Amino acid sequence: MRKALLFSVFLTNSLLMIFLSGCNRSTDPPVQSTDKNGQMKFIMIGTGGITGVYYPTGGAIAKFVNEKKDLYHINCMIETTGGSVSNVNAIMAGALQFGLVQSDRQYQAFKGMAEWKERGPQSDLRAVFSIYPESVTLMACEDSGIKTIQDLKGKRVNIGNPGSGQLQNSIDALEAAGIHYETELQAENIPAADAPLLIQDKKLDAFFYTVGHPSAAIHEALSGQRKMRFIPITNIEPLLTKCPFYARSVIPIKLYPKAQNEADVQTFGVKATLVTSAKVPAETVYAITREVFENFEEFKQLHPALQTLTKKGMLEGLSAPLHPGAIKYYQEAGLL
Repeated sequence: MRKALLFSVFLTNSLLMIFLSGCNRSTDPPVQSTDKNGQMKFIMIGTGGITGVYYPTGGAIAKFVNEKKDLYHINCMIETTGGSVSNVNAIMAGALQFGLVQSDRQYQAFKGMAEWKERGPQSDLRAVFSIYPESVTLMACEDSGIKTIQDLKGKRVNIGNPGSGQLQNSIDALEAAGIHYETELQAENIPAADAPLLIQDKKLDAFFYTVGHPSAAIHEALSGQRKMRFIPITNIEPLLTKCPFYARSVIPIKLYPKAQNEADVQTFGVKATLVTSAKVPAETVYAITREVFENFEEFKQLHPALQTLTKKGMLEGLSAPLHPGAIKYYQEAGLL
């Protein structure tokens, strides 16, 4: 299992490097991005773990912009992070200029909810675009006897690490099912990428993972000797009413032939989004936005989770105000 996990990381990085080696240059825009002295700007995009979709997505965005260094004077880099909450906080602190964030976390941060309840609304948070749907995914070992979310009671369940978007998603799913995670589970707070190894080492019975499908980490969980199944998350009408950033979602079982399920899995989910700060210059956000949209078809080929994207759809699921730099491009492209 450990060798399989290492291979997955190698494969993810290899695919990313192959992708980054290509270039479809687009027509140069009429604006350049430099600091006041005309020097190169260095910007950082916060992603997530290297086995998820955030990491190669951030890498692709950086690649598109870096191919136009002579035009934009931007050197774009990516950084692995703890996920959505970490990315929002780092952007607000000025440590990151952009970050990939779940749509529910974007909503909560801008409204001053959840982790930001004491700090108050993150009023400088700005949306750039949304990317792909992420399903709240619950998997359990066949030998655990878990067939429904109610069966998680008393089991060893990973609900996600602090700083990740999936932690609150897991709590929301459990609370919707009437389960108190602190008293009725043996809850673990482990990064999602580590769960497949721990589940095969018999240190977990089940885990939550908010992720786009297909997922390398889910394939890893299904590649060991312990048989695994997806657990449906249903009866969520009150949750959908309470939390408008959630929507119903389906995990196509054809993507995972090794799973013990026979039918598609009902659940709910959010969208992955790119966010920034109101303090980031408009020309920088314009450059990021333009290069992704002008290389749209190449961007979609990065990962199967991106292949259903539409340009119009990338303006949906955004609760923070659009950054003026993004608005400038969308108006030029006729998307607004």
